[in-house]
Amino acid sequence: MVAIIDYDAGNIKSVEKAFEYLGASTIVTRDPKEIFSADRVVLPGVGAFGDAMRRLSEYDLIPTIKEVVSKELPFMGICLGQQLLFDSSEEADGVSGLGILRGKLCRIPETDSQGNSYKIPQIGWNSLKFPRQGRLFKGINQDSYVYFVHSYYLHAEDRNIVTATCDYNVQVDASVESGNVFACQFHPEKSADVGMQILKNFLEI
Repeated sequence: MVAIIDYDAGNIKSVEKAFEYLGASTIVTRDPKEIFSADRVVLPGVGAFGDAMRRLSEYDLIPTIKEVVSKELPFMGICLGQQLLFDSSEEADGVSGLGILRGKLCRIPETDSQGNSYKIPQIGWNSLKFPRQGRLFKGINQDSYVYFVHSYYLHAEDRNIVTATCDYNVQVDASVESGNVFACQFHPEKSADVGMQILKNFLEI
């Protein structure tokens, strides 16, 4: 059973359908008992960092998420769900993230050092580089393309947890792995066969 945490995030339905396509049983819930009884837990998300942390607090999901991680259940953050795992974001000054992993989110610059302009947010396909082989990327080739929608990029403090990066004016930490915690800035549920393989790999952990 995959528990998909419901905190009024924007891409819950597409994540649910992707796991069901792969044959997994799912439940969309914010009930701690249902979350703790699952085999795997997913924190999806589309939207603003500050609003998301406020909703997690209102629904009393912050201690639930931290307990899931401490129980060593396989846990996956997707898009905003990756960002929330870290300490802070320039999108929301003074708002603390979950702090499960160390690092911060910065706004993608609109121009590079040569004055070239970049469209913000990054919307569309970009290729991945693997600084180390993470378990989510078993059977996936270097330079495979996945789908992004984001204006803020992660810089993880511990470079050893970064399993995928992409370039979009800056180097984006596109995926991380630490113990039972996995996360990706891109949307595997919208990334065609590569994305389905990533979700399948998560189901097999």
